[in-house]
Amino acid sequence: MNKGIFLDRDGTINIEKDYLHRIEDFEFEDGALEALKIFQDLEYKIIVVTNQSGIARGYYSEEDLALLNDYMIKEAKKEGIEISAVYYCPHHEEKGVGQYKIKCECRKPNPGMLLKGIEEFKIDPSQSYMVGDRKSDLEAGDRSGIKSILVKTGYGKNNSDQLEGKYPVYENLLAFAQSLTKKD
Repeated sequence: MNKGIFLDRDGTINIEKDYLHRIEDFEFEDGALEALKIFQDLEYKIIVVTNQSGIARGYYSEEDLALLNDYMIKEAKKEGIEISAVYYCPHHEEKGVGQYKIKCECRKPNPGMLLKGIEEFKIDPSQSYMVGDRKSDLEAGDRSGIKSILVKTGYGKNNSDQLEGKYPVYENLLAFAQSLTKKD
């Protein structure tokens, strides 16, 4: 069985920008690449799980998202980091249009994307983490049997007071990664 780090994308790996879909607007959070390298060095599979309601709302296409995710993966690879998978949910039950207006199991806080990663990469949930900046990220981790971690980047800076105590809270992804080096 493998260990996994499941990561929300927007506000955790990259700077939160509403409905981010253009490569020129993508910026890694400070220390994010260093954090990913630490996870990899500790032999965690790195799996990104991201809600993308901008697709559901018709703001951008799945092709636009694929280009952006490919860019993120290539930038990580330049640093010697392998992102094992990027799963995304293009649905929104209320605000979606057309085929994307459905109730699904993949939209966090539902665990669908995490369960897919657990199965595909033979992940041991008891040795794995879900890291994100929103309550929905943490609840998806809970529903998957994975320990959940809140970072104070993105929306996490506004959510940390209400979630601290229930979940461990770190300043950013790098601070969490560094904490793992002390445990392993």
